[in-house]
Amino acid sequence: MARLLEEDLYPIIEETPDILLLVLDGVQDPHNLGACLRTADGAGVDAVVIPKDRSSPVTETVVRIACGAAESVPVVAVTNLARFLERIREDYGVRVIGTSDRATADLYACDLTGPLAIAMGSEEKGLRRLTEDLCDTLVRIPMLGQVECLNVSNATAVCLFEAVRQRLAAG
Repeated sequence: MARLLEEDLYPIIEETPDILLLVLDGVQDPHNLGACLRTADGAGVDAVVIPKDRSSPVTETVVRIACGAAESVPVVAVTNLARFLERIREDYGVRVIGTSDRATADLYACDLTGPLAIAMGSEEKGLRRLTEDLCDTLVRIPMLGQVECLNVSNATAVCLFEAVRQRLAAG
């Protein structure tokens, strides 16, 4: 499995000008984590960051659902997600875009180019308050039907591939 220690991720962030990170704040369902890893691989994400606690570990179920992505996308379990987000923002200039049902900014109006971390929240509660506070921008996916939000793995796909679309258009 492609696992990295937190300390090993910082040199990668420093050396990758347009780094794209996926931060999963408390995703506890192994099926959702596996689906997010598969999407992350397809979108060219450089690493997936999860908290060590209150998050699904990379289990056999995650590996099966990820269909090979658990071996190709580095997964980094960090002890303190808030401290990690502060560090990548302050020391490496990585913008953190979080998703929230309470956000007023539209995903499709947000610039998703350059060094970026996209933060997705847990299945039931979304991003934790401190994680939300550390985001540079909170965005929402426009929902036109009766349901208020998407499953975290579906929302991850929408957000990551909008980033891919914008990055390809920017050249």
